[in-house]
Order: sequence, then structure tokens, then C-alpha cells
Amino acid sequence: MMKFRFRRQGADPQREKLKQELFAFNKTVEHGFPNQPSALAFDPELRIMAIGTRSGAVKIYGAPGVEFTGLHRDMATVTQMHFLPGQGRLLTLLDDSSLHLWEIVHQNGCAHLEEALSFQLPSRLGFDGASGPPTLAHITVVLLVAASNMAALGTEGGSVFFLDVSTLMLIEGQTLGPDEVLRSLPDDYRCGKALGPVESLQGHLRDPTKILIGYSRGLLVIWNQAAQCADCIFLGNQLESLCWERSGSTLVSSHSDGSYAVWSVDTGSSPVMQPDVATVPYGPFPCKAISKILWRSCESGGHFIIFSGGMPRASYGDRHCVSVLRAETLVTLDFTSRIIDFFTVHSTRPEDEFDEPQALAVLLEEELVVLDLQVPGWPVVPAPYLAPLHSSAITCSAHVANVPAKLWARIVSAGEQQSPQPASSALSWPITGGRSLAQEPSQRGLLLTGHEDGTVRFWDASGVALQPLYKLSTAGLFQTDCEHADSLAQATEDDWPPFRKVGCFDPYSDDPRLGVQKVALCKYTAQMVVAGTAGQVLVLELSDVPLEQAVSVASMDLLQDREGFTWKGHERLSPRTGPLPWPAGFQPRMLVQCLPPAAVTAVTLHTEWNLVAFGTSHGFGLFDYQRKSPVLARCTLHPNDSLAMEGPLSRVKSLKKSLRQSFRRIRKSRVSGKKRAANANSKLQEANAQLAEQACPHDLEMTPVQRRIEPRSADDSLSGVVRCLYFADTFLRDAAHHGPTMWAGTNSGSVFAYALEVPAATAGSEKRPERVVEAVLGKEVQLMHRAPVVAIAVLDGRGRPLPEPYEASQDLAQAPDMQGGHAVLIASEEQFKVFTLPKVSAKTKFKLTAHEGCRVRKVALATFASVACEDYAETCLACLTNLGDVHVFSVPGLRPQVHYSCIRKEDISGIASCVFTRHGQGFYLISPSEFERFSLSARNITEPLCSLDLSWPHGAARASYSLQESPKLSQANGTPGIVLAPQSRDGSPNPVHSQGADTPEPLEAVLSPMSIDSATSADTTLDTIGDITVEDVKDFLGTSEESERNLRNLVEDEARAGAILIK
Repeated sequence: MMKFRFRRQGADPQREKLKQELFAFNKTVEHGFPNQPSALAFDPELRIMAIGTRSGAVKIYGAPGVEFTGLHRDMATVTQMHFLPGQGRLLTLLDDSSLHLWEIVHQNGCAHLEEALSFQLPSRLGFDGASGPPTLAHITVVLLVAASNMAALGTEGGSVFFLDVSTLMLIEGQTLGPDEVLRSLPDDYRCGKALGPVESLQGHLRDPTKILIGYSRGLLVIWNQAAQCADCIFLGNQLESLCWERSGSTLVSSHSDGSYAVWSVDTGSSPVMQPDVATVPYGPFPCKAISKILWRSCESGGHFIIFSGGMPRASYGDRHCVSVLRAETLVTLDFTSRIIDFFTVHSTRPEDEFDEPQALAVLLEEELVVLDLQVPGWPVVPAPYLAPLHSSAITCSAHVANVPAKLWARIVSAGEQQSPQPASSALSWPITGGRSLAQEPSQRGLLLTGHEDGTVRFWDASGVALQPLYKLSTAGLFQTDCEHADSLAQATEDDWPPFRKVGCFDPYSDDPRLGVQKVALCKYTAQMVVAGTAGQVLVLELSDVPLEQAVSVASMDLLQDREGFTWKGHERLSPRTGPLPWPAGFQPRMLVQCLPPAAVTAVTLHTEWNLVAFGTSHGFGLFDYQRKSPVLARCTLHPNDSLAMEGPLSRVKSLKKSLRQSFRRIRKSRVSGKKRAANANSKLQEANAQLAEQACPHDLEMTPVQRRIEPRSADDSLSGVVRCLYFADTFLRDAAHHGPTMWAGTNSGSVFAYALEVPAATAGSEKRPERVVEAVLGKEVQLMHRAPVVAIAVLDGRGRPLPEPYEASQDLAQAPDMQGGHAVLIASEEQFKVFTLPKVSAKTKFKLTAHEGCRVRKVALATFASVACEDYAETCLACLTNLGDVHVFSVPGLRPQVHYSCIRKEDISGIASCVFTRHGQGFYLISPSEFERFSLSARNITEPLCSLDLSWPHGAARASYSLQESPKLSQANGTPGIVLAPQSRDGSPNPVHSQGADTPEPLEAVLSPMSIDSATSADTTLDTIGDITVEDVKDFLGTSEESERNLRNLVEDEARAGAILIK
């Protein structure tokens, strides 16, 4: 056995420093609507809103750009949230009956959300006057008494405990048990019956020493804490919620039978047996419970009564409704998802006599809806953020950077014409707390999302708030069954209840063929192409005025009359004929339908040549939309590609066919195994001899040991799928003449390069002559490993990617170098390879699968600007793998720069939805309704920077922390944020946190930030770990013997990685 070891060259310190100035990984902000919301709170003084989720996330929103994110350490559902008004403090209740105090604190001029304290109600609590200790205590309701910095906790057993908010410790001697309340009741009411859980706690508006307690059985008690007695008692039906009237002389209760009752507090007799008013709004038939009710007064007369639920059980029991009643006007707001909570924005100043509600905010399971209550008709206020991205399921996405100001203004104008606001509406977005400190974005970025219902939505992705700009719908061009939904949704005046459809969440698509699969936009000519599930390819152009015009229709047969193939999938969409009305915005000019009508898998647009290329699982086509004529159609099907003919909507596979294929594979493996055994020894000797010849003493830089990759079979199913298409002006025929080319890559590792004859436009004319465009096959490359081709890009003589159409001609980008030799970069799922042009000979390659054991899923060329020098930037290749890692490579050298762990490898949908930007950022879906934004650039970072003006009560002290600093912890679904370790307050010291203050130095030593751009770039994912406790640190450190053994193994691994062993 011979052993040859060759050491690698050491890392260049200057290059390592440059990497740190170019690359840095940060998860910055979450765009969209929080997934599975469960609680809502509003601070009327600071004008900020909080949303809690089932995963334990806390999100606080103010003015656009003001956002805070936190995550509870336990993955428990947030059931209730309460602000301490004006203080920037939030008390959260989880479904495990634990309480957590969050504080917005300022550090270095910016505000951060931090968890200060936590409290767990003990399992057994005794109290004075009780016959015995209650069973497990479960908190059902929380009331914050801001004046006394105290919280009242109602429990399932009917007890009320009092908590000091500043310390989250129970106040001794003030616990109110159910037996104490029962003594104040008439004998005939308490005859052996329990009061039930505490359903509602409300502070008294006149006397802060009194609280209103509502029990599930229907008992309402105004309890005097000073005198420890009941001032007033009301006996009603089974209770759901309570609310005071502004003056404090009247209260309203809602009940489980769909009724609500109005009670007068000033009556002298007690107990009160009958309310002043009791009504069932949607009676007389049995109704569902009214889960929450609000009473808001107005100076002009006619108070508001707003409640959720109460619908007739038999007829509309499945509806999600909030009813708004004022005088004789009743509107039943009908939503498409479950109601979580709602609040009103109204005056809370003590000197004001009336509430004067301005807006109603309703949090639903899938969206947030705000209505203007000051305008007749109560219109919806458009939201600047928290838009439901998933109003129809997202099927694709694309990002457009550096959008010209003129195009931006035209898109915004088209969006405003879609949803005009009434002239009488003066109310803007009511949640306006805080100030955004972030600088104005230097460039405008558009995020385009394609949806299942055939719409494309345009989002302002320039800053922290993802704001909707414009919605393009393609369904109007086709004959579908979508129209009947609109006619059914509009209720007539005689209908009862008076339903009004509110909200935009509509996840159902009447025709799945409308789904958008690919989108491409040219920002210089305002033209775009939208491709769908049924093979439809739409070319659209932006118009500022509505038009009525017919759309030209053409079809292209991608099978090219190949025999033996029969399409078994869905039919193609039927376009409408004749002139059609189109609103201002993007209007269709040309429709190309692929035959068979399979889903479009790749599309690209070249507006300077007026060409569009598209590909499906059967082949690809090239279409001239100026002359409205096809140029090229190429079938890429293999004779065994039978699955390609079933279509994406056919989910049933032939069992007989799959068994037959399995037996064929077994037979092939047996035959090939026998052949390999005979020649194994000779091939191994030949391989070792080649390696020995290549190993020279002067060749110090050696590649690490590569994994073995089996070549893919040529008859794999779906091998003809077209994965990418690309236009380029480059050298294909010879090295002296460059011209238009089109490139196509397939699932089987085939690359087709066509030379195009495009008539040149005359001087002073934007359009080219009306001559035929011709396409001639110039090169055909078959990758040896047959891995799917993910992306293709041509590099100029300086190694830079070619500019977009019109980008260089309008002096918006540096003109490409057409003197030196061009090269084409072909990225497959397993490796990157650079070929010289026009010879197409291999120049450089990097086998990612062989080195890292992963496969490429997404690829993009991005420009990384330096934070140290404004004029320095590098163009690199960013790729996302199936393991969720992001790798960055230099171009054209393909040298690994950095790599980070970005997405969990189990999150398949998140990996599939990732899209990179041109400036080193990216987006991916962390839920159906949320995009996570991340940055690979050290300079180009979009993150919330904001501040709040807080007013702490006199003498209030901040909660103490067990750790002064802690690393960034992974927030809700991934966004990092600074979180301080909370100090537990449950009557006994928390063993984990009690040791935190004694061990700050080892913790800082272990968690100190390391160089994120080390030579190996292996363990650089400090920001993507979960909660780190002292116990975790101890497990990491281990004993001294374990540390020495780990260090010894680490040294051996490094030595082994830097050498090649030949046996």
C-alpha cells in the first residue's frame, strides 16, 4: 500500500478579508401574513398592534417599516395578548398557562423586542377561605390593571389571582376564590352549583379598585377589592364575553344562545335578575354563540354594537361573520376564514366623553381586514403590509431589481385604478406607531408572484413592508366557470341576514389549468410573458388606459408529429373570441398555446428581438410575437418518456407499468454487476496509475476525495422536460462573428444552442423589419452525468454575464466585452461547468454533488458590493441545494467562496420556492402566506430599523435579566432577532437560568462570532440554531477529557481532508 499526501495551499489573508467585506448571511425580515395566528392586541396610545401565532411567535406592527419579532422558548400557542398602554410592554398567555412579559427596549438608537420575565402558575394553589386546594389551575382570561401595575388572572376553577407585573410574582392575600363570591349570592342560586370558569374580567371605568368578573354559568359580579365584597350582582345566561359602555353606567354581555343583554349598573337592587334589553339579533331560530361583543358610543348619537358569531345555526352556522349594528343599520361582514379576534381604534383619553370609533380591525385566520367606520358604507382600508400572499395559492415567483421610475409609476397608477378609494374617506392606515429609521431604498424592487387562479401580483419589495401594487388577471381571456362566484357573492337588499362579502382570501380555483407557472418581465419595454398550467403562453404589454381589443391566438405542436405518443392529460383552455375589454395595466397582445397542453416549465423573453421562448415536458418552441408566427419547435421526448404524456393533473400511475420498470431495473443491475466484477481489478489499477501520473511534486493544490456518482439512465421518465431557456448575443458559429443565439437545457443533461437570424432594426426605428426570423442548430452538448440542466448563462470576455435586452443600449449597464473570447456557464444539478465559445470545450468545472453530497435546486448570478469600498463589486454564482444550503462561487473561476445553512432540508416547499435577486438577496416561503427574506451580501441588507416613544410610569423599573447578551436566536420560522434570556418567576428558581449569571465567560467564549468566511466555510450557521441554554453549552463543552478527545479528532479530520490517500 502506497500513501501519497499533498498539503493544500494556505488561505490568503487578503482574500479572507475581502470575503468578509463582500459576503454575510442574515435572515432579515418576514414578508406577508403570519401563519396560523391565534391572538391579537392593540395599544391605543402607541398605535401598535401585536399578533401571536400557534407556533409561539410574537409579531408587533406599527407604521410601515416598524416591525418587531419574538419567539417563545416553548412551541406553545399564544392564546391571549395584552399591552400595558404606552409602555411598550406586552403580556402574553400561552396555552400551557404560562405568562411572558415582553419589552420593547432601545439599543444603539434602535428598538428591539425582548422577553423579560416568565411565570408559570403552580399546579396546586391554596387560598384563604377555600374549603380545599383546587385542582390543576388553567388560566382562562387576563386583565391588566395599568394604574396599579397589576394583572388579574381568571382560572378554569373560578378563582381570580393577582400578579405583580413588574416581577411576575403572585400577590399574597388578594386571591379571590369562588367560595368567597358564592357567599354574596342568594341561596336559591348557589344551591350546590359551581360558578364555572372565569370567562371575562373587565376593569371598572369609574373606580379602579373594582373589577367586573363574568363566570361561565352566567353570573356577573362587580367586586370591590378594597372592601372584599360584591357591590353588584347580575344573573344571566351562559356567558361568552363582557364589555363596558364608555360612561361606566351600562354593560353589555353576550351569551352562548346567540343573544346579547344590556345591564344598568346604577340600579339600587341587587342581585339584578333581568337585563334592561335582551335580544337575539338573528333569531328566533337557534343561533350560535356570540363569542365577543363591543359597545362604542358616538357624540352624534347611535352607538355601535359590534359582535362576532350569533348566526342562525341551521342556515348559516358555517359562516365566519362579524356584525356591525348602529341604530337601524345592520351589516353582516362575511369572511372566508375563521375569526380570531377584533378591536376598534377609538379615543381612550379620559377627558373624552365618547368613544368615537374610527376603524374596526378584524384578525382572521388568513388575513387582516380594517374598515373605516367614519364613512357611510364602512369601506375597507387598504393595508400597507400584512397582505395575504396566499389569497390564491402561490405557484411561482420572480424578482425584478432596479425598476425604472417611469415603469414604477405606471404600475402604481394601474393598481390605484383597480381599487379606487371613495373621495369621502379621509382615514389612512390607523396603526401608525413608531418611526422607521431605515434609509430610503436606493433602488426599487418588484416581487412577482404567480397564483393558482391565473393572477400575477406585483409587490413592492424595496423595503421592510411588502406592499401590494397591482394585480394582473389572465382568467378573463379564457372561457371558464369563474364568473358565477361573483354573481352569487352579491346579496340583494331583501336578503336576511344582510351579508357583505369582505376580504380577499379566496383559495379556491374553479379551473386549475389557469395556474401561472412562469413569469418574465422586461422592465425597459414594460412587456411581460405569463405561462400557465395548460400550456398557455401570454405576451402582455403595459397600457395606461383601458382598451377593447381582440387577442391574437396561435398554437405550436411540440411533438412534431412524433408517432407513439398520446396526450392523456387535461384539455387546453378555450380563448374568448372577438374584442374584449381590458382595464388599464398589462393587457394581452398574443396568446400561444402549446400542444400537447402540458404545464410550461421554462420561459424567457427578449424584447429587443421580439422573441419569446417556452418549454414543456415535451419540448421547446420559439415564437416571433412581432410577426405573430412560430420560428422553431423541437421535441425533446425520449422514446420511454411515457409519464410526460399523463400531465401534471393526472395523479394515477399504472401499477403494471411501474412493476414492469422495477423488474427491468433489477435485471439490468444483475447483468451490469456481472460485467463489473470481471473488470473490477483492472479498472482499479488503471485509475490508480492515472492518479499517480497526475500527482507531481510541484502540484500542491489537490482536490478532496470525491463521492462516486452513478450516471443517470437515458431512459428515465420525464427526461425531456425543458428546465431552462436563455437568449444571448454571442459567438456560436465562429470566433469572428457574434449574433443572436438561443440555448435550451433539459432534464437529461442535453443542451441545445441555436443560431438565430434576426433582422436588425434600422437607425432611428425601434421595431425590426418584418422579415422572417430563422433558427439553425449550432451546437448540441450532452453532459456525461446526464444531470438536469438548471441554468445557462453566457459570460463575456471579462467573465461577466451579458446584460439584459436594452440594458446596454440605453446606457444602463456597461457594454459587454465582445473582443475577447466568450464562455458559457452550464449549471446542472450535480456540477457547474464553463465551456469556451465557439468551440464549446471544457474550461473549468466544479462537481458540487461529488464534493458536498447534495444537488443543486436554484441558481442565480448576483453582484456583491463591498462594504469597505463603494466602487468594488464582484459577480458570483449563488446556488441553493436540496439540503437547504446556499453556496457562493466565483465567476468564471468557480472557486467556492462561502456557504451557509439557510433552509431546513425537510422544508421541500421552501427550497422549491426560493428566488434570488441580482444584488445578493433572496426570498423563500416559510409558510403558504409568508416569505422569509435573507441576504448573502454584507452591504445590501433590508431589515427593520425603528424606534418607539415610550412612556414608563413613574417609579417603574425594568425587569432584570439573567444574561446581559445572548446570540441571535432563530425567530418565528427563521427570522433572527435579539432576545434576552428571561428570568423565571414561578415561586421557585429556574435551575437553568439561575446558573446563567454565573457562567457568562464560557458562554461568550463558545458563542463568540467566528469568521464567517473561513477556508472551509463549514460551520457558519450561528444564526439558524434554536434556543441556546446553559445546559446546551455544558453538553457542547463536555468534560476536559472529552474536549481533548474532540480536539484530537478535529486535528486528524483536518489532516485527512487536506490530503489524498491512494490504496
